[in-house]
Amino acid sequence: MSLDLISSSSSSSSSSSPIMSPLLQTPEESTAPSRSGRKLARTTMGLERDKKRLGDVEDRRGDTLVDEIGIVTTAPAPNGVDLVQESVSLIEYVARLGDFRSTQRQECYSLVRRMKSLLPLFDEIRFLGSAIPPNGIASLSKLKKVFCLAKKLLKTCNEGSKIYLALESEAMMVKFHAVHEKLCQALDELPFDEIEVSVEVREQVELMVTQLRRGKRRKDTQDMELAVDLMAVSSKTDERNADIAIIERLAKKLDLNTVENLKKETIAISNVAKERGQTSECIEQIVEILNKFKQVFGMEVIDVFEEPVKPKLLLKSGSLVIPHEFLCPITLEVMRDPVIIASGQTFERESIQKWFDSNHRTCPKTRERLGHLSLAPNHALKNLITQWRETNNYKSPNTEGLASPQGSSVKQEEISSLVEELSSCQLKVQRRAAKDIRMLSKENPESRILFAENGAIPALVQLLMYPDSKIQEHAVTALLNLSINDSNKKLIANEQAIPTIIDVLRNGRMESRENSAAALFSLSMLDENKVTIALSDGIPALVELLEQGTVRGKKDAVTALFNLCLNQANKARAIDAGIVPPLQLLLKDKKLNMVDEALSMFLLLVTHPQGRYEIGQLSFIGTLVDIIKKGTPKNKECAASVLLELSSNNSSHILAALQFGVYEHLVDISETGTNRAQRKARGLLQVMKTSDQLP
Repeated sequence: MSLDLISSSSSSSSSSSPIMSPLLQTPEESTAPSRSGRKLARTTMGLERDKKRLGDVEDRRGDTLVDEIGIVTTAPAPNGVDLVQESVSLIEYVARLGDFRSTQRQECYSLVRRMKSLLPLFDEIRFLGSAIPPNGIASLSKLKKVFCLAKKLLKTCNEGSKIYLALESEAMMVKFHAVHEKLCQALDELPFDEIEVSVEVREQVELMVTQLRRGKRRKDTQDMELAVDLMAVSSKTDERNADIAIIERLAKKLDLNTVENLKKETIAISNVAKERGQTSECIEQIVEILNKFKQVFGMEVIDVFEEPVKPKLLLKSGSLVIPHEFLCPITLEVMRDPVIIASGQTFERESIQKWFDSNHRTCPKTRERLGHLSLAPNHALKNLITQWRETNNYKSPNTEGLASPQGSSVKQEEISSLVEELSSCQLKVQRRAAKDIRMLSKENPESRILFAENGAIPALVQLLMYPDSKIQEHAVTALLNLSINDSNKKLIANEQAIPTIIDVLRNGRMESRENSAAALFSLSMLDENKVTIALSDGIPALVELLEQGTVRGKKDAVTALFNLCLNQANKARAIDAGIVPPLQLLLKDKKLNMVDEALSMFLLLVTHPQGRYEIGQLSFIGTLVDIIKKGTPKNKECAASVLLELSSNNSSHILAALQFGVYEHLVDISETGTNRAQRKARGLLQVMKTSDQLP
């Protein structure tokens, strides 16, 4: 995808309400008689001692992973009451963690929900009429250890580096799987009969264990899209690693599309680096991705390990403490020209204006949609800040150079002049103007809006039809850069640009064709444009580039086709256009390093009946089995997914795979593969069993 792209892209936060349980009563209340009248009293002093011990246990780094699934904890508590109280406290703790990182959010909420569902069990154990037997104590101790492991995992997913958690998503899934297994084992070992738990509670626990063991993970398509973006951005050889559209989409997926969140991420990465070492390959990769996100937002890229643990402006300087109300929520800097927006929140004028200019219509702080975009000066706050500055002799850091990533801004006069030159009668002037717009829209996010407002899009679309190859190249690349802005996507489509871009894709020079494919990918982010591109015969043109293009062209084509085929009707169109043979060639040509992209495409197509018919040929089954045998862990995972989809609809496919010798490799993957690969391999083995095809 074009290297001309280099720039711009809310995070939401939610919180869980604390759970209230009878176990969290006052010491006086907790001495109430049990069912048989026996008291299991604990004094206030005892509770405080236990609470302090629990706090020490929670804060120590000893309660952590020894390896991927092992844990170290303190010695078991001396009695069941202590264990129950500490277990409930751990549940209460994780329930208050609030929001989790997007890449593990579903797993986190599911685990917290499972832990919360155990509160009735602990309530009944707490009010037992007899002493808890030794095997019950051992089981409760084991259960508390699992909760400690769960707390550590959930805390990491709550405050850890978002980039790290995305890159290590498979390893994190292994850890969640370990917690699930250990939780099930601990609950299975509970002596329900001996500790007199009611039938109702026991059935609830057993149902929860059953659901946990067969619980489904995240949707495959979401995982693949995130993986493809991460693979492109973190690659050192893939030319898409600087593609602004991919960088922006990835930043949005990871909730790293605000300055404030990027500053928090910097701190989180610094903490990860302290644990893993600054020179590890993983940390270097994370820092590179972080710096790309920062460049998009025009933030200064500095050594993450030299940045302070807290933003500089929030630190005390002698006796000076900056009032929180004086800081702009976007930049975290002292405001010079505070203004109030429709939500009632106050921001620095320049910062909020940039937010609005980037086509945002929500409040950056509250996320509510705004009724209008008017800015009202906050004179009272401005006077307070001015007085505070004078009293404390405070000087703001130099904020020059924030206008754009390169520290320069584009003047309105320059914008208007360039747009006017696009309609010049001199070819040379038109060519230069198109090139300048291409470069400015690459470097400056604000210019994309200004060029569109000044009529650049219709003029650029007209230039696409010129026979001059250089004008075509500059015009289509300028439209690509302008399309990064979502509003511009609609404007470009409304100008009937898509058929013309497709014509350049068919007949232009190779670089123009590549950038046309990239432009179609960017435009296809809007669902209505997916249909327009397909109806304009864009899919056959992309398939042609997939067959004939350079490595970069093939990657642009397959990325655009993947996005288009998220539309079910477009899957049939891609198959009719002959997409299957070139995809099979991508699987066989290892030098192209596009096996993952091809398999991801096949996994989309195989969900369509026509796709299953075209793909499920004997030679293709052999290729899939070969990848399952010799591919990378990710290759094996995708190949097993495709084979499972094929075999679930036609048992002859699993028979063919068995003839190619897939069985022993599926058994191996079901035990040692990635978490998702294990599930797919077990699914295939189950298909074999139900269709009587097991050897």
